[in-house]
Amino acid sequence: MSNKSNAISGLAQPELVKLAKGEMNRWPDGKPVTLVMRAPSTSEMKVFLEKVYELPAAQVSQLISAANHGRAGHPAIMIAESDEDLVNKVASLAGAVGVVDVYAINSSVTVVKVAGKLPLEPGYLLHGN
Repeated sequence: MSNKSNAISGLAQPELVKLAKGEMNRWPDGKPVTLVMRAPSTSEMKVFLEKVYELPAAQVSQLISAANHGRAGHPAIMIAESDEDLVNKVASLAGAVGVVDVYAINSSVTVVKVAGKLPLEPGYLLHGN
């Protein structure tokens, strides 16, 4: 999902990987990018860690720390305490995108296609096995 002010409707898998690793600082329109997600150690993030990071939770935590170094004013990656907190952070922060359970999404954010698919479509990248 995305902040409503972002001019994106979808992300290719390589773009999502760059976002997740803090390797993408700005959107094409110049807005700073922030990825909002749950803590890597949570069960909600298991599929995301396997399919996007391809790393265990401890290494993802280190990667997040490194990605945020020197970006105190606008972190590359923010950790949310709950799905509701995550949606609220994305809704209130221009340039933010987030990874959350589809059923937590509300009208304050925009659903974004990943690799050309919406969350409820067959073949969606972030579906569990």
